[in-house]
Amino acid sequence: MSKEEKQLVPKLRFPEFYNDVSWKEKFLNDLSPSIFDGTHQTPKYTQNGIPFFSVENIVSGSDNKFISREDYLYETRNNKPEYGDILVTRIGSIGIPKVVDWKYEFSVYVTLAVIKKSAKFDSNFLAFYIESNRFQQEIKRRSLLNAAPQKINMNELRSCEVLLPPKKEEQQKIANCLSSLDEVINAETEKLRLLQDHKKGLLQQLFPQEGETQPKYRFPEFKGDGDWEMPLFSKYIKLYRGSSPRPINLFLTDDENGVNWIKIGDTKNAINYKLYEVEQKISVEGSKKSRKVRKGELILANSMSYGATYELQIDGCIYDGWFVLREYEDGFDKQFLIQLLNSDNLQRQYKRLAAGGIVQNISSEIVYNTIIPKSSKEEQQKIAICLSSVDNLIEAQSQKIEDLQKHKEGLLQQLFPSVNEL
Repeated sequence: MSKEEKQLVPKLRFPEFYNDVSWKEKFLNDLSPSIFDGTHQTPKYTQNGIPFFSVENIVSGSDNKFISREDYLYETRNNKPEYGDILVTRIGSIGIPKVVDWKYEFSVYVTLAVIKKSAKFDSNFLAFYIESNRFQQEIKRRSLLNAAPQKINMNELRSCEVLLPPKKEEQQKIANCLSSLDEVINAETEKLRLLQDHKKGLLQQLFPQEGETQPKYRFPEFKGDGDWEMPLFSKYIKLYRGSSPRPINLFLTDDENGVNWIKIGDTKNAINYKLYEVEQKISVEGSKKSRKVRKGELILANSMSYGATYELQIDGCIYDGWFVLREYEDGFDKQFLIQLLNSDNLQRQYKRLAAGGIVQNISSEIVYNTIIPKSSKEEQQKIAICLSSVDNLIEAQSQKIEDLQKHKEGLLQQLFPSVNEL
């Protein structure tokens, strides 16, 4: 085996294929009898009919729409996706594959490409290969980087290279290995969904709903305590808005002594409404012109995804997209309060009071006019402990799924030749 051939062998290979020859490079267009995109015309949607898929259905798993059979026959008269084909997102979140594992008729929008099945490859193998680092880097390199949203045109997609092992049996072995791991990930994800649904049910049971003065369920020791108090937010809690030094770019810093600059966008990495890290820091000078907050304090978003409340796990500064909550300790247990403020009851109140505004945010006046059900501190603490225990289960399950996904990423790097090995 030549040096060049050795470079086309993955780091991890099943024993029965150790002595097989090198993987071969092929253009995607040479492997499939046809690669095409969906309809460029947005059809008229119907209540039912032929399922119609777009990027959103592949990326987020959202429900498909429907088109009439007449539109389906017209739009797909030459190109019909079917069982065993591979759908690939090509606009927006590009390069996400999905093997068609259903047998009913359907149609796709232009945001998706269809790779027709072929005897030259195992469809599941090729879908996993599309997920690999090598293919992902190539598809992004070939994409229209300046386009908004990002996209790859069909000719560039057809020209992407694929590495194939010499035997289809090896393709199938790799596909079976990764498919079994996907099944585990899907099962664990379903467990996470059930835990999250359980948490939602508890929130509805343990807090009074709108128009009610007692929760549907009370712990035995509090059943005779009577109605909860229904005060306005302003009675027990004070809000302090954040502020920003301007122009902010002059105060951003990479200095290790910089102060954490806490933005709404940083919440994407929050766990159970606890915020652990930020992407940017501001200088000490800039922090003097902002609102300083401390680890353990609660901050409430008043813009963008407004209404969500987070507990800080770091010190830092907040800009005017946040309120910090203070002086509530006499009336509320902190862990109870964060659960209550993130409940559907409070979120609905925010949305109702903010309705009609030109800008989607909430003022201190809106927040102060929400009603926050209040029980005794002892009952609050009991509820908080119950809900926190479920949060811990959710966090542990989320970590388990993250570990499995990292394991899959590692296998994808090991089972396919990587960029650096070519």
